[in-house]
This record gives sequence, structure tokens and C-alpha cells, in this order.
Amino acid sequence: MSASHGADPLYLDANATEPLRPEARAALIGALDLLGNPASIHAEGRNARRCLEAARTTVADRFGARPQDVVFCSGATEANAMAIHAFGATRPIVIGATEHDAVRAAAPVATIMPVDTAGLADLAWLEAELAARPGALVCVMAANNETGVLSPLAQIAAICAGHGALLHVDAVQAAGRILIDYLALGATSVAISAHKLGGPKGVGALILAPAAAAGLPALIAGGGQEQGRRGGTPALPAIAGFAAAITAADPAEGSRQTRLRDAIEAGVRDYGAVVIGAGAPRLPNTTCLALPGLSAETQVIALDLERISVSAGSACSSGKVARSHVLTAMGLHDLAGCAIRVSLPWNAPDDAPARFLLAYRALAARALRKRSGFSNSRAAYIPSLV
Repeated sequence: MSASHGADPLYLDANATEPLRPEARAALIGALDLLGNPASIHAEGRNARRCLEAARTTVADRFGARPQDVVFCSGATEANAMAIHAFGATRPIVIGATEHDAVRAAAPVATIMPVDTAGLADLAWLEAELAARPGALVCVMAANNETGVLSPLAQIAAICAGHGALLHVDAVQAAGRILIDYLALGATSVAISAHKLGGPKGVGALILAPAAAAGLPALIAGGGQEQGRRGGTPALPAIAGFAAAITAADPAEGSRQTRLRDAIEAGVRDYGAVVIGAGAPRLPNTTCLALPGLSAETQVIALDLERISVSAGSACSSGKVARSHVLTAMGLHDLAGCAIRVSLPWNAPDDAPARFLLAYRALAARALRKRSGFSNSRAAYIPSLV
């Protein structure tokens, strides 16, 4: 029976973008009626300004920052570029081998910090590198977008502090899903994006430590908005939706997501799949599944035909399916081209594991036949898969 028969589409690609939360939708629509520009001094402008600064305070409070240290921008790609442009201009830059392409592109001549087979940073390497090159800018993601593996941020921050290095954290996937006080750990700056936690697309923020906030050079110059740190009229409705999404996003959702994720992983292991990063701390909603013998592209397309949305690697690569640089950096070369990412959204249905596994079972049987070199399904008959 087809997994899609009589069922609604099953969206399991939250790490690409979360479904819009009702609270964010309501706030966004409400802010559309604000007439004024927040930079105007008349009554309508002041109303818009109040909305903007209330949203700024909400974001700041959630991340333990001062409101004046929150810089609104178009999203985490811009926020990452802002931080690297500002703090890496005169410093050596170190980035993790599994960083998002937004960081890799913003720091093309950076030194790459290796990771182990679980995707965790090589802390001994970092200690030695910063001892040789003190005062560097280190860029590390809080949680990997493909595997969900959590970085050992406390240890990384301590190493950075010991060598006078700055630490920029890409917190896109972790924000709203787990609670981490980045600034208290010693981060210099933190990038977040609204649509990864149930807010609207096209808005995000760079959050700064107080010592780093003064004199931040603008990557986009303009009319002096954001205290001269990011020009352009702010996208007020999107910002209002951003603040509402942060308020609504509850890390307690993680316990339910962990239960659903674990059910998926238990099922796919029976079908010969490999769960990437299973031994490391991970986001509760994310699993990276490699199915030897079947390309990631084939899996994504087949599941899409069953009305199940997953992805292969990052969704920020112009819609293409390519070999994962993340898995390659982890030394998983043979699996890098046959892994998909399943990421549960905040509103994932309880029957998500059963529906996914029904469709995945057919993929596993197909992969087994391919690995066995048989074209006849009866020749590759295994009761658990057929």
C-alpha cells in the first residue's frame, strides 16, 4: 500500500524551514497594519518604532542579551557574514569542517578545524591551533544542520578564552529547540534566523556581546538604521512575527520530538540503514539516515512521490542534491552520497514514524536488491522488507 494513500502530506524537513507558527502569523498580519516607518518621528512612526523595539526586547530576553545588542537583518546568512566581516577582517579565522555554506563562503581563506566520525570538533587540534595563532576568530555552529550533532560549545568557548580568541556561533538550528546561554558561555556573537524556529522567512538577527557591540562596522551601509550597523528600513511585519515565534518556541517540545525520532531510528535500523552521529549529543528533532546502495537523490524523489518531504544535506544549495561535505568531513565517504535528513517540525503528527517507515521500507528493499546485484524482487526476498 502506498504511504500516501488517503493521507495528508507529511512534512519532515523542519531544518530547511519550520512551518509558520500561528502566533507568528498573527503577529505578522497585525504588524502589516502599522503605517509608519520606525525612523519617522510622527505618531505613526512612533507606533512602528514601539513595535520594533518590543520585538528587539523579546529577542534579547530569550538569548540573555541587551536589546541594544540585537541587530535585525535578513537572516542568518547575512548575520554570519556581518560577524565574519566585522571580527575577522584583521584576525586569522578558524571554522569547523562541518559548518554551513554561509560561513564557509564568508570565510573562504579560513583554517579548517577537523571533526571526528561523530562530527564533534577536535578540541586538541583547536587548542594547539589557537596557541600558535592567538587572537583568532573561531566560527562554530551550535548544532549541525544535517546531522543534528551538538557542538561542545562550553569547551570550545573555554579554549577560545584561554587564547584571546573571539567566538562566533551559528545558532540557527539550535535556537528555539534547545536552551543554551551563548553569551554566558563567552560567545562574541550569535546568528539566528526566524524561519528555523517557526517564524517568517527573510528575517534574522546578529546578537552581540556587550564588549563587541560598540563600533560594529556595517556590512550594509544606509540610513543609520540598527544604530548604524545595518542599513535599510526594517522588515517590521517579519520582525514582529520573529519575536512571536521565539516566544512560542518551547524547547520542551523536544521530549516529544525525541520520542518520534527514536521510533524512526529504531525502525530504519531493521532495514539496514545507518544513523549518522547516533553516539553524539544531537538535536531532538533531527536524524541523518544513510541507506547504502541508494543515492540520496533517489530517496528524496521516491519519498516525495509518497508525499513525504525530507532533504539531502542542506536545503540552501539552490535546490541541488550534492554529496554532503559534512559527512565527508566526518570521514564517511562511502555514505556521503546516500544519506537523507529527516527533521521533525514543531507540529509533527504522532503517526509520522509509522508513515515514514512504511515508505522507507520500500526504499530499503530497493537498496538491498541493488547491493545484491539482483533485478528480480523475488531473488532479493527478505520477509522483513517485502
